[in-house]
Amino acid sequence: MPYNKFDLQTLVADFNLEIAENTRLFPNIQPVEPSDLLVTILEENFPLATAINTEKARGELIIFPILLEVKRRINVQISIFSGKEFTVDIERGLNGNPDFLISRSREQFFITAPVMTLVEAKNQDINSGLGQCGAEMIAAQIYNAKNNNAIDIIYGCVTTGALWRFLRLENKTLYIDRIEIPLEPVERLLGIFLQIVK
Repeated sequence: MPYNKFDLQTLVADFNLEIAENTRLFPNIQPVEPSDLLVTILEENFPLATAINTEKARGELIIFPILLEVKRRINVQISIFSGKEFTVDIERGLNGNPDFLISRSREQFFITAPVMTLVEAKNQDINSGLGQCGAEMIAAQIYNAKNNNAIDIIYGCVTTGALWRFLRLENKTLYIDRIEIPLEPVERLLGIFLQIVK
């Protein structure tokens, strides 16, 4: 069963997880001013992405420009993967191609040290993507353990492009932020991403 076949209930049962859903993951985030480039890109791309209204359009026109801004801000100390094969354990259903994956490594040719997965919400429904995102986070946790990467916390995000909901996996507890973060003002979103990757 690939990542996108998981719903949240199946994920919890299959991996013996505890859900913590009444939590704020980033209550005191420091906003980060976007570059003029990102402001221009989002002003041009957001109306186009919402008019086209496909996952591909939202991924290319909204999500990827934001992730590139984060990468520029930390002097290319991370790598970003889009749709790259990430098979960790086929027997347990941890296989497939995450929409986006961020690694705490400059290596861009292959995945090392994943710290965050990002899923585009199906049919603009953020809750429908929580199981898939959680499965990808578990895969990242297992991958890091197998490769002796000392990364204790894995983050995830499910987004429609306009709204973003963050998750945190710590041991066997999956924390789901009770707040959906709007794209605007983008300063708050950039602050969250920079806190995660640092």
